[in-house]
Amino acid sequence: MKSIQSNIKKAKKYLDKNHCIAVPTETVYGLAGNAYSDLSVKRIFKLKKRPINNPLIVHYADIRKLREDCHVNKNFIKLYNKFSPGPVTFILKLKKNSKISKFVTNQQKSLAVRFPKHPLFRRLLKGLSYPLAAPSANISTRLSSVQASDVVEEFGSRIKCVLDGGKCKIGVESTIINLLNKPTILRFGGLDVLKIEKILKKKVLIKTNSKKKIAPGQFLLHYSPGIPLRTNAKKPKKNEAFVLMKKRKTTFKNYYYLSKKNDLHQSAKNLYSLLRKIKKDGYKMIAVEKIQNKGIGKTINDRLNRASKF
Repeated sequence: MKSIQSNIKKAKKYLDKNHCIAVPTETVYGLAGNAYSDLSVKRIFKLKKRPINNPLIVHYADIRKLREDCHVNKNFIKLYNKFSPGPVTFILKLKKNSKISKFVTNQQKSLAVRFPKHPLFRRLLKGLSYPLAAPSANISTRLSSVQASDVVEEFGSRIKCVLDGGKCKIGVESTIINLLNKPTILRFGGLDVLKIEKILKKKVLIKTNSKKKIAPGQFLLHYSPGIPLRTNAKKPKKNEAFVLMKKRKTTFKNYYYLSKKNDLHQSAKNLYSLLRKIKKDGYKMIAVEKIQNKGIGKTINDRLNRASKF
């Protein structure tokens, strides 16, 4: 308990000085900084080599603090009460007197907000007087980090502090829903769209490749292991790593498995770690078999399709 508390105290010390730190969430690790500080937010973009027109998600401990920066509506309240804290990000209207840095939003009038579930991150947020802007802790277009060692691999000593909260339980980023007008999914993620529709009692629009970037995860090239990847493969080519959903009786050295029993949630959790391992093993190309396009399988396919644009 003492070590956890001292680590949080250390993290807060760096954040208060406008430095960036890495934080664990239930989805992926985040690169966090004071969302009210232009200096802190600029450092996030610089560390990630992130395009300035790619907005950041801001993380809050609770709705009370959120109300200082954003207008809330009925659809938000319904979804917040059911799914927050959890793997869903909401696009809301920004208040004119909000202290959110203009660099967070790319000077737009909306804000992407989330309430993370990871207990370590929540304890940190509750001890701060400001929310945290925290995109995924990786260099832009690369694979997200799902454990502390991934963050160190990405940034080395350029990050002052890494809060180690173990391996992320979900392993893919949050679902993003735009609530400015008609509810619209902007990014598939850790929360099934069908569950959202059940609570709202209506169908939502799907616009995951919108030209106007008001949320992250919409660029065509994203989540890449840094080597060519092709999807819906029936068999691997020569010298290609082959990613499969479940174990086969016939196995080869170049076969890699996302799960033991065709489990989509397990596959999502293992996706980024497996792609990192394949690259470390020396392969120059990856083939992935067809993934079921349902539930979190839609999220896996979205990530693989964007990675295939490398």
